Amino acid sequence: MPELPEVETVRAGLADHVLGRTVRDVRVLRESAARRAPGGSAELVVRLRGRTLVAAVRRGKFCWLTLDGRDEALLVHLGMSGQMLVQAAGTGADEHRHLRAELVLDDGSALQFVDQRTFGHLTVVDLVPTADGLPAGAGSPDPLVPEPVAHIARDLLDPHLDTSAVVARLRSRRTGLKRALLDQQLVSGIGNIYADEGLWRAGLHHARPTATARPAQVTTLLDATAQVMREALAAGGTSFDALYVNVNGASGYFDRSLAVYGQTGRPCPRCGTPVVREAFMNRSSFSCPRCQPRPRQGHR
Repeated sequence: MPELPEVETVRAGLADHVLGRTVRDVRVLRESAARRAPGGSAELVVRLRGRTLVAAVRRGKFCWLTLDGRDEALLVHLGMSGQMLVQAAGTGADEHRHLRAELVLDDGSALQFVDQRTFGHLTVVDLVPTADGLPAGAGSPDPLVPEPVAHIARDLLDPHLDTSAVVARLRSRRTGLKRALLDQQLVSGIGNIYADEGLWRAGLHHARPTATARPAQVTTLLDATAQVMREALAAGGTSFDALYVNVNGASGYFDRSLAVYGQTGRPCPRCGTPVVREAFMNRSSFSCPRCQPRPRQGHR
């Protein structure tokens, strides 16, 4: 599933290519793309046709396009394989075989929602005030967030994040460090890839109990995870296959810089010890057994 750097790459691309454009028409080719709209695809078409896209905003892994009037937004959920592609006017390209919905814009271009695995969806939702009265996320100064996203915490790249509060809340949990990092109501935007990379940089094992981590260690972990996401963002995100692309179809290349994620058996870039894979929450966790030793019971 795309994480913060991949979603931010898409958001920035949308901001560059579709803002100020008015939706001339909407095509929904697969009903599942509008399944969260109470009225299905018919509702999505009615609520989008004639509306102008005024801001592209992101909080954590969630991205939305604010509509004129600034009280509603098109919420984009990319799911496992969703893509938002901008098709320039007059290109005459063949229709993508996984095209699920398309917004035809007033300049003849099109914003296409492509989703191979069909877990993603589009829906028009109301915007509600943020709990703290501060801007909702990257891309807009408005203190308004889509109602379905209101419970999602700020992310590590958000200038309004209260890091000291996150440290305190994380240490109060009774869980492991990685599980805490993946809790989108604690801090958003982090998934399996960047959790593993941040833990490696901080020299901490994913199973380390949050309660035994010192405040300085947690701060280092959050800083390390934020830094790895900044580097990934500069590289256009992490693309393991054609499912993760920017709005122009270009893949990110941060996968070339991964230290441990997906690197089983390869030498740790820091000490040379082979990276190991462990089962974790029906997924995998990757780490260096020397740099990130599994904690002993009662270890502080």
